[in-house]
Amino acid sequence: MTFSRQESSVSSSFPVQPLSPLDGRYRAAVAELGEYLSEAGLNRARVEVEVEWLIALTNESAFGTSPLDEVAQDRLRLLYLDYGQAEIDWLAEREAVTRHDVKAVEYLVRDRLAQLGLDRLAELTHFACTSEDINSTAYALTVKRAVHDVWLPKLRAVIAALSALAEKHRDAAMLARTHGQPATPTTMGKELAVFVWRLQRVERQIAASEFLAKFSGATGTWSAHLAAAPDVNWRLVASRFIEHLGLGFNPLTTQIESHDWQVELYDRVRHAGGILHNLATDIWTYISLGYFAQIPVAGATGSSTMPHKINPIRFENAEANLEISAGILQTLGQTLVTSRLQRDLTDSTTQRNIGVAFGHSLLALDNLLRGLGEISLRDDVLLADLDGNWEVLAEAIQTVVRAEVTAGNSTITDPYALLKDLTRGRRVGASDLADFVSQLDISDAAKQRLLTLTPATYTGIASELVELI
Repeated sequence: MTFSRQESSVSSSFPVQPLSPLDGRYRAAVAELGEYLSEAGLNRARVEVEVEWLIALTNESAFGTSPLDEVAQDRLRLLYLDYGQAEIDWLAEREAVTRHDVKAVEYLVRDRLAQLGLDRLAELTHFACTSEDINSTAYALTVKRAVHDVWLPKLRAVIAALSALAEKHRDAAMLARTHGQPATPTTMGKELAVFVWRLQRVERQIAASEFLAKFSGATGTWSAHLAAAPDVNWRLVASRFIEHLGLGFNPLTTQIESHDWQVELYDRVRHAGGILHNLATDIWTYISLGYFAQIPVAGATGSSTMPHKINPIRFENAEANLEISAGILQTLGQTLVTSRLQRDLTDSTTQRNIGVAFGHSLLALDNLLRGLGEISLRDDVLLADLDGNWEVLAEAIQTVVRAEVTAGNSTITDPYALLKDLTRGRRVGASDLADFVSQLDISDAAKQRLLTLTPATYTGIASELVELI
């Protein structure tokens, strides 16, 4: 039988579809970021900056104005507090004409001032500002809020879940694997605690990040400000304004704030992602070894053809999304650290992808959190693995022999070579090691310590180390 297919163009067309899976398949997991790191979130923050600058100027009684009363200030602040679809649509229509997003925001504020009967303040809208005064402040606000309100809480939830598992399994002895080979035993709790310790450290660094803005005009000199009011300390006015918004003030800039704080932040988030990636691959490996069993989810399908399978998809999904996030974060850092002379526009397009970078990272965190809640430790597998690798006690034996030689209790030469001949490349059982230890030229006390040792008890202070988290 022969089949043929005639090539033709697709005749049907879809409604507009999202190109990014963050806005499609994974939308629910990352939707909170859209409040801040979307175009609408950025524009709302721009309106906030414009409104607050106008209020700040009237509070300074600039150019004969008087401070607005509390009612008028509250009505003005509703421009961003009640920012919604009507404003989104208004700005889209206006930007289609202006071809300038910040100018469209200025026109929106002016329009709303007229509706509020505050036309007399119209010329204070965007007063002496360059677009990057508004943008640097808006980006600092939105990124800070996204990090502190959405991303960090999810990271902390992962750390908390991991900490709980570390504490729960602090005494669960397991065979370590250095270079993938059987090595000195540890406990599962201690190994998970290593990740907790690493993540806690970088989490503190991210939580302490600076979020800087500039507000100094076209080339960072306050030239227009001084031309209009030469007797005003504009640098002080600007710094008070930025700090009032909860941001750090950068007084020495070109047209743009230099973005170094962003580079530092994205490097730290990428570092956290690298640790999380390491966690995902390690948990995946423990699942592969049978150390962790995956708890079946009702109705879920592991494989389309193999009914028995439960695939570690949470950790695989996290791994992939962390890699995507890391790639974008690295690009952000590489691009934003440089601006030609007093300003070029490469940062504008680059910064529009901040939400994409954090979105993939947040999606990974969501999958890790879910995945950590869907695994169960197989103590029997861990113990069986330990019992099959008694040769890992060779380290303990040769170390005790060295101590005995030093103490004058033994005449053995080269203890390391002695144990290497016994164990390297060979499987050695409990009885083999017991016979070997019994014949060693060491004290009876040392022999007794070694004879009572098993792979499952040769874990040092691994359990105690979990307390450090």
